[in-house]
Amino acid sequence: MIEIRIHGRGGQGGVTLAKLLAASEHREGKSVQAFGVYAAERSGAPVQAFLRIDEEAIHNPNQIYEPDHLIVLDPTLISPAILSGLKPGGFILFNCDKAPEHYAEQERGKKFRIATVDATTIAVKNGLGSASVPIVNTALAGAAAKLLGLNLESVIDAFEDFGFGGGNIDAAREAYESIRIQQHDPAPGEMHKPPRPPAENHSLLDGNTGAPPAIKTGQWANHQPVWENATPPCNFICPAGNDVQGFLKALTDEDVDKALQILLETTPLPSVCGRVCPGFCMMQCNRSELEGPVNVRALERYAGDHGAAQIAAAPRRNERVAVIGGGPAGLSGAYHLARLGYGVTIFEAGSELGGLMRNGIPVYRLPREALDRDIDRVMALGVETCFDSRIDHDRLVELTGEFDAVLAATGLQRLTSVDLGVDLGSGESKVMQGIEFLDLASQGKMSVDGEDIIVVGGGNTAVDAARSAFRLGANSVKIIYRRTREEMPAIAEEVDDAIDEGIAVDFLTAPLRISRDNGKRHLECQRMELGEPDESGRRRPVPQAGSEFDMPCDRVILAIGQAADLSLLPPDAELSSKHPIENGHNAPVYPAGDLLTNEGTVTAAIGCGRDMALMLHERFSGERLYHEKPPEESVVRSDGIRMHHFALHRPHVEQVLPNEDRKSFEEVHQGLEGVDEAKRCLSCGVCNACDRCVTYCPDGVLKREGDRVVFDYEYCKGCGVCVSECSRAVIYMQAG
Repeated sequence: MIEIRIHGRGGQGGVTLAKLLAASEHREGKSVQAFGVYAAERSGAPVQAFLRIDEEAIHNPNQIYEPDHLIVLDPTLISPAILSGLKPGGFILFNCDKAPEHYAEQERGKKFRIATVDATTIAVKNGLGSASVPIVNTALAGAAAKLLGLNLESVIDAFEDFGFGGGNIDAAREAYESIRIQQHDPAPGEMHKPPRPPAENHSLLDGNTGAPPAIKTGQWANHQPVWENATPPCNFICPAGNDVQGFLKALTDEDVDKALQILLETTPLPSVCGRVCPGFCMMQCNRSELEGPVNVRALERYAGDHGAAQIAAAPRRNERVAVIGGGPAGLSGAYHLARLGYGVTIFEAGSELGGLMRNGIPVYRLPREALDRDIDRVMALGVETCFDSRIDHDRLVELTGEFDAVLAATGLQRLTSVDLGVDLGSGESKVMQGIEFLDLASQGKMSVDGEDIIVVGGGNTAVDAARSAFRLGANSVKIIYRRTREEMPAIAEEVDDAIDEGIAVDFLTAPLRISRDNGKRHLECQRMELGEPDESGRRRPVPQAGSEFDMPCDRVILAIGQAADLSLLPPDAELSSKHPIENGHNAPVYPAGDLLTNEGTVTAAIGCGRDMALMLHERFSGERLYHEKPPEESVVRSDGIRMHHFALHRPHVEQVLPNEDRKSFEEVHQGLEGVDEAKRCLSCGVCNACDRCVTYCPDGVLKREGDRVVFDYEYCKGCGVCVSECSRAVIYMQAG
């Protein structure tokens, strides 16, 4: 890459010169970049411009601090100050009437190579600008073309693209022919590859040992800018605690393995969450203010399905931990404990790991190979299993004597029901729980051919049961829900899919009882209306008097909620996320997942399992690895983002199985074809090195150092331009 810095004054066309040379190089097949720093936007004020030329695409947005070459438009600017960072062996092209030897003789060590052209005289001669303010950029473009080995005709063609003709072309041609290049130095065209002679500590100008004394202006400011990353809303809201912005940045860089590595720091189940998470991060995505949220869920799935990464376990510790339950919370807790070196054994009531992820989520949403792939990551850390082990209170007490700690993640095992006047679960009544129905369906033990089925409930279990019944050959499937679509807790996309598949939804409808009429079952229902909000914050359904009606059916599936079974624990046990249960046990018992929170989502269970595992670790090691949630005020919302800085980008659509092909349990949502969707991320609250702040600072007091921006407060006047130009709310003002 060749980097050129241009120094001039306002009105001379220095920024345009950079663009002209960029356009010329681009015509010859190069990748180019050109931009300027105007400082005080007035005629005569110092101006800097920057030009990059490369064979490959250029991704560096920073100013040029160590140029290969310099172009100086105004001879009054010539001083050691403008030489800052210039690489030894680089060319300096001066606009002046002196021969290059005038400067070369003063440069005793010949640290730099000199070329001169009287662009001022050439500009005046060709009527460019005025005698007092000549416009010298096109003449210098011709001279620079000679040094860069550019075809002059490419420069002329670029002029025409800019609407420059006449005297501009004549000036360029004259400068191309009249440029004076220091003798005994590389020939014209070698500006691209400057040699690097030994550097000597001599200034360019004889007798000039430095710039004039600086006039510091920082004392003028009463406020100063501060650079500090804030909290993206996606990171803040994610129940699993994922660094959403971080893994999206890795995908933006097309590093899928790194993206997976970032996810595996917090969750062992990215392929699962990328399919079944409600998408809390997407609900909070600031990109929604433009053309829709970033599809984080699908991108997490892509990283989980296509990335190659594995978190290694630390050296084995002496402590052993029993984990009760092989669902998302238990797997997450076991994963993080095993990473930290604990010996972990999972006690699972069933014959396989996964819990309701395996038995309660249909394969058209969560293929078992995706679930197994995530579980394998946990088992690769040396986690042991004990299947067909249902743990009651007595056995829990025994485990506290056999292990140093217990993580209880038994989930929501107690099902909520409603009295419909028949015996639940009897073959005759054909009334069953949604979880039971899904479990039997997953095992291939459920037949509903030709049946008219009513599903009661509005959550994911209800929708899953309805869509599974449709795939098992039901004649008709209807969901009844006592509130409206707005209050329905199921994932919105899943409800849309159900409706697309032909499943009817009756809102504001509640079941009363099942009756028979001439051998046909009827579900008696009642219309509801919404009253005042209840403890959940949703408006309470209120029966409408005299609104009863019947629905004929063959089977009723109840999916109206689940609760934790606390019989495992001592009667006086206090469930807390701050401390374990210790009374009556030989070792501490840490509740985790839905047993503790009753959240009911895989994502929340994963996060809680990790947090309780890290709390357990702190008890045994004294090492605090979990972090409190950042304050709400640190979250960057849409009103803090400079939305006008971002171009609109249409969301990338997932591949979806057509409705006519959804007769089987083939996966419906088949994912993204690549990672381009990640490039829609705004990187809210996290600097992505766009360097708008550096570019637009009128006093040049900002400089990038690695992944940070630093301020020279001795010269910062506190104008706030950097704050207004920061696209992502990373810079803010505070009292100086």
